[in-house]
Amino acid sequence: MSQENEHVQCLIIGSGPAGYTAAIYAARADLKPVMYTGMQAGGQLTQTTDVENFPGYPQGIMGPEMMEDFRKQAERFGTDIRFGYVSSVDFSSTPHKIVVDEIKTITADTVIIATGATAKWLGLPSEQQYNGFGVSACAVCDGFFFKGQDVAIVGAGDTAAEEATYLAKLCKTVHLLVRRDEFRASKAMVSRVLATPNIVVHYNTETQEILGNGKNVTAVKVINNKTGVESDIAVEGFFVAIGHKPNTDIFKGQLDMDETGYLTTKPGSTLTNIEGVFACGDVQDMYYRQAVTAAGSGCMAALDAERYLAAKEHPVEA
Repeated sequence: MSQENEHVQCLIIGSGPAGYTAAIYAARADLKPVMYTGMQAGGQLTQTTDVENFPGYPQGIMGPEMMEDFRKQAERFGTDIRFGYVSSVDFSSTPHKIVVDEIKTITADTVIIATGATAKWLGLPSEQQYNGFGVSACAVCDGFFFKGQDVAIVGAGDTAAEEATYLAKLCKTVHLLVRRDEFRASKAMVSRVLATPNIVVHYNTETQEILGNGKNVTAVKVINNKTGVESDIAVEGFFVAIGHKPNTDIFKGQLDMDETGYLTTKPGSTLTNIEGVFACGDVQDMYYRQAVTAAGSGCMAALDAERYLAAKEHPVEA
């Protein structure tokens, strides 16, 4: 298979808030960034409806529309945005080598990784049917929409416990669905959950289906995996908190990452273990996972890349 070749100063992999913000800053610094969007241009926000917690949008904005605004701003400053996915990378030498769509080879002086993380889902058809219409994978993002209502959340780890207590501050009742007869969360988080009066914990409980009226969620059908008893729990919101998978498979063996696959960066920066390779957004942030924090780290990555290139061009003598 023949390959094309191209050299760029700054290559950005991924097109969510982190990638687009990195592109805006890199373009304004005249790094002439080239961005490959990945198969889901705009990232996770293109799968959401209302975004009301991003500064600058007092009336809120639809996720896809917001990402379109980000794209237009990046293009306005000269970012070369291309639809395609990075199929492999070679960071063993400089410039770094990146293969796109398995056919095109690009060499890059700097690489900014903003591939994000993908929420894990239960795999129910109704889960996708009502995604954005009562089903969510982010309590901090969408909990406000269910103020004073009854909701359910599935999960047993620290994330589920933390999101359940967050929802409890907003919602009337939070039904926490735990598949086993115990939590996986830390003792401190479990104690916090059990001390919250409006969280109802359902042990040995699995979700069978999310019920709705064709427009919104109305209930969740569950089964007790010990007794086999089925029941419906009336809720208006259903939150999935069973974890995220960082999109880092192509970087394994080359970039340092934690046991769950999140890229590790030097504290206070976006620097990876490879010179000239930077990581920003949810691909290296398993804690906050917000659009605004992703955008902030995208800014950091572009500034880090700019300073790296400047130091290469004008090295400081000892």
